[in-house]
Amino acid sequence: MEKRIFKYNKEFKLESGASLPQLKICYHISREYGSEQEKNKRVVWITHALTANSNPCEWWDTLVGEGKFLDPRKYTIVCANILGSCYGTTSPLSIDPDSGKPYMLSFPKTTVRDIVKCHEILRQELGIESIDMLVGGSVGGFQAIEWSLMNKEAIKNLVMIASNARVTPWGTAFNESQRMALYADSSFEAQEYSVNDGKVITHGGKRGLAAARSLALISYRSYKGYNATQSETGDDTVWAEKAASYQRYQGKKLVDRFDAYSYLSMLDLTDSHNIGCNRGGVESALKQIVSRTICIGIDSDNLFPTSEQKYMAEHIAGAEYREITSLFGHDGFLLEWEQITEIFKEIL
Repeated sequence: MEKRIFKYNKEFKLESGASLPQLKICYHISREYGSEQEKNKRVVWITHALTANSNPCEWWDTLVGEGKFLDPRKYTIVCANILGSCYGTTSPLSIDPDSGKPYMLSFPKTTVRDIVKCHEILRQELGIESIDMLVGGSVGGFQAIEWSLMNKEAIKNLVMIASNARVTPWGTAFNESQRMALYADSSFEAQEYSVNDGKVITHGGKRGLAAARSLALISYRSYKGYNATQSETGDDTVWAEKAASYQRYQGKKLVDRFDAYSYLSMLDLTDSHNIGCNRGGVESALKQIVSRTICIGIDSDNLFPTSEQKYMAEHIAGAEYREITSLFGHDGFLLEWEQITEIFKEIL
């Protein structure tokens, strides 16, 4: 797939009432896009989760890539980095033209509807009339279901994995705990940064980001999964350490590839998810979806339990529910590719 940047040189108004003077959208698309043979291919648009990027060949490499089920030579595959993320789209690392400095903590709050509005701008720019399969897992599912309501005619098939119709108090509690971890790091509010070869590098919030990731990971995994992979090896262990080491490792991994200020933006975005807002409530909104819909649940998911996906399937006309089995909780949507492939085959 090919990485591209689209610059939208107009004011972009946000749902909050704030606005951005212009917009940059980083996206990946099948390399052949624009060629004559590409016009006849079916379009698969992937909406990514919280800290992923626009290249699903990296983070969903068991499903997307040459020789994989979602082969960009066979389908036109598109994935756009979401507003506020640090992987190329306008974010807290972008320069605020009023101050000449990175936005950082002054970056305006965005919503799921703002993200979908960005996707719509890009879809129109690319000249894609309809999407044969729109698929998103977790926060990607938030975007997918919202898009199916904001432009009903454009989405033929909607697939949501480990997602829901409205953020739950359970989800917001995890989000707030992570925000508290960010702000508990005294360097976060200092907002120190440097510029290297034109790239903004922030220096604050790294310890807070690592702690936030550790908190989040517990919600992404399961009791059985941790016990299967992080158990101590010896019978005579005095101090349990393996799981603790794993949490520190995962925290460092995110610090090495993500930004604390963008992470705050992602958490705030997640708390805006509510398809029922100004649509008469969640059930009323679900009844308005006209796309063929498959809701996929994961049997061990503690963050988005299967009752959430079953609820959506019950209230969307003609929707179907599928369940995959995994030891690894919510993260099963990234790991159980063989089971997911079988479901995708029903559509493609």
